[in-house]
Amino acid sequence: MTRRVAGVLALLFLVSTVIAPAGVASATGRRYVALGDSAAAGPLIPLPDLSAPGCLRSTNNYPKLVARRLGVPITDVTCSGAVTADMTNPQETELGTVPPQFDALGPDTTLVTVQIGGNDAGLVGLALDCVNLLPEPFGTSCADRNTAGGRDVYGERIAGVAPRIAAVLDGIHQRAPNAAVYIVGYTTYLPPNGCHPLVPLWARDANYIQAKIDQLNQVFVAEAGAHGATYIDIRTPGIGKDVCKSPLIRWTEPLVPLNVAAPLHPNATGMIGMAQVVTAGVS
Repeated sequence: MTRRVAGVLALLFLVSTVIAPAGVASATGRRYVALGDSAAAGPLIPLPDLSAPGCLRSTNNYPKLVARRLGVPITDVTCSGAVTADMTNPQETELGTVPPQFDALGPDTTLVTVQIGGNDAGLVGLALDCVNLLPEPFGTSCADRNTAGGRDVYGERIAGVAPRIAAVLDGIHQRAPNAAVYIVGYTTYLPPNGCHPLVPLWARDANYIQAKIDQLNQVFVAEAGAHGATYIDIRTPGIGKDVCKSPLIRWTEPLVPLNVAAPLHPNATGMIGMAQVVTAGVS
């Protein structure tokens, strides 16, 4: 999610709730820190966590659901619009500046999940750029534009994210040397060939978008293996729960949401499903 979109959505957050304070010791001696962007933060999913209103963080995002399932305290600093640089630098939101996400880490941290990189690669911008309300040939293909001349513009961007992910994982280990570290991938957003006009993406453009998401997930797999982390696959469990499916089934919302969630982001059902996968992965 872009920072401007995050700022607009922040104005819709109205209700505050009380959540467990960060850093409280648990009976198991575990402390969980969740890092990441809007795919983890869960913008607009009721109810909002107003400890950092500009982050559009839900009290029912998958990190908090995982913490409840495990019975461990959580410091959730996920933030909509976050990029890898926001791990070590303050992040500006429309409702104030939030500290670097790495500030939440420490020697007492025993579990870390991180979901980051989609904004570095510009994937939301890609999806918006691919919208074609009319069927072919009334428009242009974003896949064709981005692969013209033998190049793959977004493929190159995603390859460039790899060293940033490596630095994030190394930085987590440096600050939380006693933590098990898990990098969470992105889910299945689109089925093969999409579902135009329900979701206004031409078939080849829908395939291109999902292929770039899959490429980024493969970056996570490679960097996790090289930097002492474990990759959690939510792409496979998300098959059949993409934006083209019924509002009762899908994990993510299309450009015009019917569930209470941000466009192109997980809904409450998705967060529950992702929490099941992540809980199994970290247990």
